[in-house]
Amino acid sequence: MKTQVLLLLTLVTAIVVLAQPQETTAPPTQTPPASSAKRQVSGPDAVWLSISPNQQHVVLTAADLKQLPRKTNVVHNPDSNTDERYEGVLLADLLTKYGAPLGKDLRGPALANYVVATGADGYKVVYSLAELDPSFHPGDVIIADTMEGKPLDAHTGPFRLVSTEDKRPARGVRNLVSIELRSAP
Repeated sequence: MKTQVLLLLTLVTAIVVLAQPQETTAPPTQTPPASSAKRQVSGPDAVWLSISPNQQHVVLTAADLKQLPRKTNVVHNPDSNTDERYEGVLLADLLTKYGAPLGKDLRGPALANYVVATGADGYKVVYSLAELDPSFHPGDVIIADTMEGKPLDAHTGPFRLVSTEDKRPARGVRNLVSIELRSAP
């Protein structure tokens, strides 16, 4: 029940943040729970990052993500039968920056952690934390903001979650608005 309330609060905050007119963008800000996040950053180019085990809530903008190390990945889109080149930030790098237990720290109880990524339309996908850790899994999951060197279009972006190892792009979340790190009970 507590997890469902946190998810609902996070989604409502993300919708409120995305619905407000764009203001000046502040650097990534650690904030108290969701209620004050909308005061920190607003506009359509923000993604809500909630790292629940550490009780951190951060709103990141496109400008914030551009400041982080970039990764380019090519994935095959079976619907259009084409290869697509995306650029963005490794989700593992972003989670590590905010204290997620990856690398040597991903062991024991931390292996019960997982990420829920949500799109603006409410579409949700789950990745185990081990799937995101390069020391466990060969694939990359990125928060992409460009495709073929151009910003993502309104149908897909401003952010899209892209995975290189999935055989189908079903866990590719378009219009990404929130990422939550959770722990299985």
